[in-house]
Amino acid sequence: MALLLGVDTGGTYTDAALIKDDKVIASAKSLTTRHDLAQGVGAAVQAVLEQSKMSPDQIALSSLSTTLATNALVEGQGARVCLIFIGFNAKDIARQGLDEALGGDPVISVAGGHTHAGGEANVFDETALRDALANIGDDVSGFAVASQFATRNPEHEITARNIIRDVTGAPVTCSHELSAKLGGPKRAMTAVLNARLIGMIDHLIGATEEYLRKIGITAPMMVVRGDGALISAKMARERPIETILSGPAASIVGARWLTDETDALVSDIGGTTTDIAVLRDGRPMIDPQGARVGGFRTMVEAVAMRTSGLGGDSEVHAVRDGLQGGLTLGPRRVLPVSLAAQQFPDVVLSALERQIRAERLGEFDARFVVPIRHSGHSPKGLSDREARLLERVGDQAWEMGKLLANRMEFAALRTLVARGLVMISAVTPSDAAHVTGILNSWNAVAANHALDLFSRQRNGAGTRISDGPDSMAKAIIDQVTTQTAETLLDAAFAEDETDFGIPSGDLARHVLTRLGMSHHRDLVAIDVGLNLPVIGLGASAPSYYGAVGDLLSTRMVLPEYAGVANAIGAVVGQISMRKSGQITSAGEGRYRVHFPEGPKDYNAQDTAIGDLETFLTEAAQSDAIASGAEGIRVRVEKDIRTANIEGKHVFVEADITAIATGRPRIAD
Repeated sequence: MALLLGVDTGGTYTDAALIKDDKVIASAKSLTTRHDLAQGVGAAVQAVLEQSKMSPDQIALSSLSTTLATNALVEGQGARVCLIFIGFNAKDIARQGLDEALGGDPVISVAGGHTHAGGEANVFDETALRDALANIGDDVSGFAVASQFATRNPEHEITARNIIRDVTGAPVTCSHELSAKLGGPKRAMTAVLNARLIGMIDHLIGATEEYLRKIGITAPMMVVRGDGALISAKMARERPIETILSGPAASIVGARWLTDETDALVSDIGGTTTDIAVLRDGRPMIDPQGARVGGFRTMVEAVAMRTSGLGGDSEVHAVRDGLQGGLTLGPRRVLPVSLAAQQFPDVVLSALERQIRAERLGEFDARFVVPIRHSGHSPKGLSDREARLLERVGDQAWEMGKLLANRMEFAALRTLVARGLVMISAVTPSDAAHVTGILNSWNAVAANHALDLFSRQRNGAGTRISDGPDSMAKAIIDQVTTQTAETLLDAAFAEDETDFGIPSGDLARHVLTRLGMSHHRDLVAIDVGLNLPVIGLGASAPSYYGAVGDLLSTRMVLPEYAGVANAIGAVVGQISMRKSGQITSAGEGRYRVHFPEGPKDYNAQDTAIGDLETFLTEAAQSDAIASGAEGIRVRVEKDIRTANIEGKHVFVEADITAIATGRPRIAD
């Protein structure tokens, strides 16, 4: 039986697993090294090879899943890009969250675009585009192109792409390449996010491939897509947006492979996020509206996953409202103080010890700024203040209070964090776990000092929020339990077939729901729980999820290899390629097929459908072959819509989709 290697690169850990004869024969974890991702991948891969006593040349297939794209969108990170908006007006930028996705990045609006039927609405203004590109200069790392009704006729997007490549040489993402669906602003947003992620995913895949070749692994490498299917590394580099929810999708595939559960909630807690999906009849549900991550609804087909900014490395915040106050976690991931102290002991430990001895609590106590240096990465689009601050950080950790010279530098620091150039280090659940002894991976002394300082904050009544590090650690872990339970209930309410009349998030946090979890008994008896088991995944799941199961009155399933389920799921899936196309009515008895090269009219419905079906089938098969699939099977889905007019069925439009699936080709 072939030897399979699965690798998952997350925000905190990189996991690896070796599978042979349908059994996990080795698994390992290493810290994700953002400055050089190959180091983290290499450490995990080397560990499983040593455990199994296998040689690299025995590996017949490798596959990679990652949460880096998901984390970047949740945390609002990514490279600076420019949107080329063709045929739209200023109001369209405010639709579908496009303005929020742009986050201040430049937009070039030019005349052009097509009609609903695929005809040219306005002449494309090539001169205006060339003039605008001359003023962009070296300010952005890539471009996204979205033209009105490009899915009906992509001519103007293709022309713009060629001009941008000719003038700038930068990577270009066209919206019609990512989705065949209508909805210009939403397609534009998807293209912007794709362009923003290209450098990050290209760096990860390139670093992984280079390392695997270096140690003698010549087998083909696959990447997990957001729907759990595998695609070639080349395709993932061109369309990184399809890797959002890659890690969570791989975890669902891994959960199904590791357990016998067919109907369950799958909850994967990582360093940055908690990802929840529903397993029905052994299959994950696909989100028909497109993947939603970090508040953005994209046009990427992916597992119906609810991703929240709750993980082991979520920032802990003190809530000072009211007399009692409280805690909340996330959504931003920070570097645990215990890990920062291990990486930069001279700065972090000495600062914590000095802060502990001080009579007064400082505003920035137990908070640090840590550099992230990407090999070959040259940041673009920074202001003078941002560039100076980045230069000041250099390659060393800083006490936040000593780094920031004035309040105006807060905004500059936020930009550097959003661009993934520096990280904030602060108190996290991982630090609390070191204080309680659940974890002992990093510097427990630093964790104890950090929680001691954090506990000295004051609530609305003017008293300390906690008595000391031990009680502070318990409060943080209790908050992990509470927020995890609320996140699971949010997903369950949303997927339940009952219309509760209240948004699922509000219902999950409603006072009656909270009373129900504690089995309220007075004149009214209230019980709330889950009616399905929960498969808990992630390295910290065994530490936290027992209490979550008790709170939700449900069975908690914690498989043996829960901590590396993503890596397992990365390599046990199938290749699946989808190609979609549309046919619209061009008048009575005329059928317009919208091919990628432009529309074509037919006089017979059957001929139009047959030609589009043939084209899509061949395209899906070609993509599957290019991704290394064998034993390919193709199925075609048709959605033909008609209207009844005066007793006669009249054709309106049709959506045709061809899906080609097969197992990855195994190296000899």
